[in-house]
Amino acid sequence: MALELKNVTKSVDGVDHLSDISLTLEPGSFNTLLGPTLSGKTTLLRLMAGLDKPSSGEISLNGVDTAGQSVRSRSVAFVYQQFINYPGFTVFDNIASPLKVERQPTEQIRERVEKIADLLSIGHLLDRKPLELSGGQQQRVALGRALVKGAELVLLDEPLANLDYKLREELRAELPRLFAGSGSIVVYATAEPEEALLLGGQVAVLHEGRVQQVGPTAEVYRAPASMQAARTFSDPPLNSITATKSANTIVLNNIEVVVSGESLFGTLPDGSYQFGFRPHQLRIRQTSPQAVAIETEVVLTEITGSESFIHVTALGERWTALAHGIHNHAMGSKLTLYLDLDDLFVFDQTGALVSGEGGVQRG
Repeated sequence: MALELKNVTKSVDGVDHLSDISLTLEPGSFNTLLGPTLSGKTTLLRLMAGLDKPSSGEISLNGVDTAGQSVRSRSVAFVYQQFINYPGFTVFDNIASPLKVERQPTEQIRERVEKIADLLSIGHLLDRKPLELSGGQQQRVALGRALVKGAELVLLDEPLANLDYKLREELRAELPRLFAGSGSIVVYATAEPEEALLLGGQVAVLHEGRVQQVGPTAEVYRAPASMQAARTFSDPPLNSITATKSANTIVLNNIEVVVSGESLFGTLPDGSYQFGFRPHQLRIRQTSPQAVAIETEVVLTEITGSESFIHVTALGERWTALAHGIHNHAMGSKLTLYLDLDDLFVFDQTGALVSGEGGVQRG
């Protein structure tokens, strides 16, 4: 059976923090809630956990309305951004605590804890106290407590946000594997699009308390259903520009591009559109004959070593281009960038996707 949310709204002092959310999460699934700060991720997790009640709508787990259940009676594990462990307990006792509450046999507890600890690479730390561990090890202890419980519903609220880069990379790769085959419904909240893509599974894109889109993570990234979903699922931010289509001509500010009547853009109805494109789609070299050359002025160049983020102004907009390698362009210098129209997401005036994902037209 699944976790189901039907038309769930949460209001505080007359202000909606979540609005009309409907989701179905299947057993054994790994699900990501992706959204910026204050998008409603933590509020939604707390409702799923039963720590808060919705103002309206229904939440059920395995067909049972959770509103009438006590928190203790629910099969739920919650891991927070700030790792929470019992400082006076050893690592073993921290991980074992849910099983001890259930009064499981001692030998069974030991076997289960040692297995989970080995999976998390902390089997050699079972006799230590949490304060003797690094931050990454402490978070693994908190994850171990969630894993050992074997809960039907596992909620992870940005659990890697406070760890250093290397540890985040390691645990991101491990998490789907750790929960694979458990049968648990896993819900992972993050503000980072890259993290959502690395974790895979299903994603629900949140913005200002509303679900913008739900689906397989890679598919939502490739074909965001709206301008807002595309912006939420882009880091660095999505580049955009308003354009008009008239007969066989696309006008981008002061640039006119003639398009074939048989092409995607040639078949668009005349009118005004929003074009969206990600930084890696704004190129420093012409990669196809139909790519449009755009003169820009460099505002800032950020070099990460393997990549360079070039921030520019162009056609009255502020854009970011992503180039591989080191490209040190001086502030105020002129730079020609290239945009292939086939790479564009096209949104109508309501913000809905008209075409995208390699030129596949919607509607």
